[in-house]
Amino acid sequence: MTALRLYLILAWTALIAFTAFVIGRDGLNLLPVFFGAIADGHWPGQFNADFLTMLALSALWTGWRNGWNAAGWALATCAFFLGGAFLMAYLLVLLHLEKGDLRRVLLGRRAPG
Repeated sequence: MTALRLYLILAWTALIAFTAFVIGRDGLNLLPVFFGAIADGHWPGQFNADFLTMLALSALWTGWRNGWNAAGWALATCAFFLGGAFLMAYLLVLLHLEKGDLRRVLLGRRAPG
C-alpha cells in the first residue's frame, strides 16, 4: 500500500507541474487541440480518443462507487473534466479514509460489511 501511495503522490506532483508548464506555454483553450487531433485521424488523435474513454470510465466508476447521489454526480463530473489530477488525489483520500482496504476503496457503498 505504501508503494501505491508513493506512486500516486509522485505521479500527481509530476502531472500538476507539467500541467502548469503547458498552461503557461499554451493557455487553457485545449478543446480545439484535443478534438482537432481526434478529427485528424492520426496517432495523437487515437491517444486522445483512448484518453477520452478512460476519462468516461473514471467518471462512471466514481459516480457508481458513490451510488449516483448528488456527491457522486459532482465527483463523477470532476473525474471526467479533471482527469488524473482528480483521480490520483481522490484515490489517496480514499486510501486514507478506508485505512487501505482496497475492497472499500473500489466498491464504496457496495462493499460488504
